[in-house]
Amino acid sequence: MNRMIKRSLGMTGVMAILGAVACASAGLPRRPVAVDSPVAESHVRAVMSALADDSMEGRMTASRGSAKAAAFIAGQMRSIGLVPQGDSGYFQRVPIAVTRRANGQQRLTLAASFAALDTFPADHRKLGVNVVGMIRGSDPALSQEVVLVDAHYDHLGIGKAVDGDSIYNGADDDASGTTAVVEIARSIAAGPAPRRTILFVATTGEEVGLLGTRWFIQHPPVALKAVVSNLEIEMIGRPDSLSGGVGRAWLTGYDRSTMGPMFAAAGLPIGPDKRPDQHFFERSDNIAYAEMGIPAHTMSSYNMHTDYHKPSDELSRVDFHHMTRVIQAGVKAVRILADGPVPHWNPGGQPAPR
Repeated sequence: MNRMIKRSLGMTGVMAILGAVACASAGLPRRPVAVDSPVAESHVRAVMSALADDSMEGRMTASRGSAKAAAFIAGQMRSIGLVPQGDSGYFQRVPIAVTRRANGQQRLTLAASFAALDTFPADHRKLGVNVVGMIRGSDPALSQEVVLVDAHYDHLGIGKAVDGDSIYNGADDDASGTTAVVEIARSIAAGPAPRRTILFVATTGEEVGLLGTRWFIQHPPVALKAVVSNLEIEMIGRPDSLSGGVGRAWLTGYDRSTMGPMFAAAGLPIGPDKRPDQHFFERSDNIAYAEMGIPAHTMSSYNMHTDYHKPSDELSRVDFHHMTRVIQAGVKAVRILADGPVPHWNPGGQPAPR
């Protein structure tokens, strides 16, 4: 979830890593899965273990570790058979500049364009990437409508050491959500084609101001007016007792639209957010789409654990049984969005643009 921080790597280094790692065998072998088969915990473990590994260096936006993570995710999308939707295969390049706040502290900002990025000093030009893949819809009419399924793969990088650990792996935040996007895509791609088109996106820069999502909205691979719903997935690595414990999740802004009740009517273990005072609905990438009028919510099971934004948000603390069950619920939720009625805002539910 979003919090402003600082750290970056030069554009040349990032592009070199993207090229080298993307060409390697980054993906898991694709295995045919029956449409009603559960999500394989072995795949969840493999993807999650790679994304939250120390070798990814905390996946800070526009860093070497972020580039490695993006290449790994692209390899997964390729192995699943998703259609690339970036400007460079699965990669959608995002121009990022290093600027300074009034107090002199560096920060990462979204450049207006790549031409605008060229006006910054060379050592202030950075490159991030979103990773984008698609499953085309099968219905002659409904395939023109798009369901957006996304998570942010960036985290806080390498920072102040705590108990000797300086790598902020972000296992729960949000390697867990990114893993869910990959595994939902894997499950749906192995079954009957959905009626609507589904766009799977792993975004960069959420932690530093939704940079990847803002660029995606400015340069969408599909017409944004075609996007009929958005399911964001964030922090599902641990069960939340308030939502019912293992295997259950909650939806931010549940009462704002008909999406949550649609899931409830289908018997999915996804209920209301029990902590509305935390304003989780406004704290992730979904809010940018919601303000545009798209019914957009985040599925989570964040239990307010004390490892949030600390190096202790490690793989060893993930409950894979719980996470696998939540991802299976996510598969069913995305199927509902892709094959069923379009959700709509309840009166007063759509947030006003900020």
